[in-house]
Amino acid sequence: MKAAIRAAIIDLDGTMLDTLPDFELALNGMRAECGLAPIGLAQIATLVGKGSEHLVRSVLALDWDAARIDTHFAAAMAAYQRHYLRINGQRATLYPDVLAGLQALREQGLRLACVTNKPIAFTLPLLEAKGLRSYFDVVYGGDSLARKKPDPLPLTTVCRDFDLAPAQVVAIGDSSNDAEAARAAGCPVLTVPYGYNHGLSVQEIDSDGIVSSLLDAATRISLHNTTIH
Repeated sequence: MKAAIRAAIIDLDGTMLDTLPDFELALNGMRAECGLAPIGLAQIATLVGKGSEHLVRSVLALDWDAARIDTHFAAAMAAYQRHYLRINGQRATLYPDVLAGLQALREQGLRLACVTNKPIAFTLPLLEAKGLRSYFDVVYGGDSLARKKPDPLPLTTVCRDFDLAPAQVVAIGDSSNDAEAARAAGCPVLTVPYGYNHGLSVQEIDSDGIVSSLLDAATRISLHNTTIH
């Protein structure tokens, strides 16, 4: 990070909320309708993060070939969305110091955006249910724009929304999707170590640092901005 940080773009699943238990219910509800056996949290954790279409196809690919997936995809996707909307947020939990971190970032005068690959129809009710919506000036889901992370479009859009240079906007996330999008957009990026990252080690991510929590991220940004001035 070289410029003073004026805004933060924060991921949702695996960064602010542990939503794997919700995914487990929705995906296994879908699998049951497809005549498939349930799968566990550990397996699901390696598949989430690239949007609903990729997730549903990956879960079906555990049992079906590509041709069968194509045949049944529309019905499976509809079942997944129906189940997810019904249970959205019921078993999801906040990671430690998320609210304190968001508050600290706002108190520093930073503008905040939530950018996630979760569909916006799932994202907004979830943010409201967990008391997070009011912290964010902008929220983009995976279907809000023409492309989702790791494409830089959602991040560059936020930079334009805030009228800030990418170097002034830090991305905070748990996966390579966040880091790749940030690098392509020209934004600095911080990584939390407790999320999903497609089952890979967070140390493999090309980021500007690993922070233990959003509160730790806020502290690091504050110290950085102090040294810039």
